[in-house]
Amino acid sequence: EVQLQASGGGLVQAGGSLRLSCAASGFTFNGGEIGWPAIGWFRQAPGKEREGVSCIHVHDGVTYHSDSVKGRFTISRDNRLNTLYLQMNSLKPEDTAVYYCAKGSQYSSQQYDYNVWGQGTQVTVSS
Repeated sequence: EVQLQASGGGLVQAGGSLRLSCAASGFTFNGGEIGWPAIGWFRQAPGKEREGVSCIHVHDGVTYHSDSVKGRFTISRDNRLNTLYLQMNSLKPEDTAVYYCAKGSQYSSQQYDYNVWGQGTQVTVSS
């Protein structure tokens, strides 16, 4: 069974940092399987649509970061541990949201291209 388990959220003051982790099981991160080229992070704040934050192409390592997090967040992966990370620095109150990791059938920032989702981890940034 394919599963994703996100962790690492919490409460942090503005300007602080957090690192989210997403442990995967049931598939491997080395891109050896056909049909899912992307893994990524999304977030959803109360009353807002889920938005793509960062994603990585599993075959060539190309990464995407949304304009709202570019220069502050960094997506990475550890193929040996089958784990995806999101290093979040210089956090702002507007980064407050539930963060989800997901496995995608296309390298995309659109949630509709992702078909397996983790359960989400809450990130709260106080001002």
